[in-house]
Amino acid sequence: MKITRLSLWHVPLTAHETYYMADGKTCDTTTSVVLRLDTDAGLSGWGEVCPIPHYLPAYAEGVAPALTDLAPALLGADPIGPPVLMARLNHHLKGHDYAKSAIDTALWDLTAKAAKLPLYALLGGRAVADMPLYHSITCVAPEEMARMAIAAQEAGMTQFQVKLGADNDWLADVARLEAVRRAVGPGPLVYGDWNCGADRLTATRVGRAVAHLDVMLEQPCATIDECAAVRAATGLPMKLDENAHDLPTLLEGHRQGCLDAVALKLSKFGGLSAMRVARDLCLTLGAQMCVEDTWGSDITTAALLHLAASTPARGLMNTCDLNHYVAPRLAPDAPTRRDGRIAPPEGHGLGITPDTDLLGSPDLILD
Repeated sequence: MKITRLSLWHVPLTAHETYYMADGKTCDTTTSVVLRLDTDAGLSGWGEVCPIPHYLPAYAEGVAPALTDLAPALLGADPIGPPVLMARLNHHLKGHDYAKSAIDTALWDLTAKAAKLPLYALLGGRAVADMPLYHSITCVAPEEMARMAIAAQEAGMTQFQVKLGADNDWLADVARLEAVRRAVGPGPLVYGDWNCGADRLTATRVGRAVAHLDVMLEQPCATIDECAAVRAATGLPMKLDENAHDLPTLLEGHRQGCLDAVALKLSKFGGLSAMRVARDLCLTLGAQMCVEDTWGSDITTAALLHLAASTPARGLMNTCDLNHYVAPRLAPDAPTRRDGRIAPPEGHGLGITPDTDLLGSPDLILD
């Protein structure tokens, strides 16, 4: 089998509600980049990447140029065995992992389709029947965040990410964590996420003020050193996110004692090939994992669910149904949440069917 064509679309995804985060970051309408790899065997593989502006070193407009540069190494290549081809692409173009993540997802989709297996079978096998989800709560007034948490809990959710820092008011962040913790009662997992937007002192003050609560902190500061210092000063467990993007950063977080949990994001690591290796390292280190990505719709969500389903329950904290938060839906047959949990698709490959009528004509074709 050989790759014969690369097609790319830019699709605006609109969040059902604007997400306010620390340091002035917001997530409202973002551009998702959808990729299809066609082959001479009649099989097609799908990938997607959706960078949030001003968030990580990634932007939607950078995918097409990267893909154009990589096309000579992709066209005519055998897609079976994605890590081998991804190593070739990494040699051809250094960095730009976010753009490569869509390619890698499409290669895994093709490989599993050729094997006539659901993708999770190739990523380690089906370890769990379904996976717990977390519900992300935008950073607004504490009482409104508590209301959102209760609504999600009534729909079956048991894990809650509380966005912090949008108004640069540390006492308001204390109130947010207190309000959500009180609203959902004892038992459910609650963690406050600054997305790198806090300084060490502010995060420490918030952490000490809520140290009597059963809560976790997520990526308060911009460096692993600062996050480790906050963890040591507050005694609260720490989840790394933005700082965890390859094996060395995972090992450094573990060395400094602040890798209680970690967000493994598909586009940060450059695709499922690298994510699978990171997942296995985290299992060895004993870190709980959130298998997710920055943003996206049904294609990204399907890829995440397959990797999460192949992750042993002892290491899987949760996963994320990104398709729940945005419109339009790119694949109407993709899974949706049920009672706070979600299962992977069961068809071959990713197991979903993107709506080509919705996508329309490609913005870029390379053959």
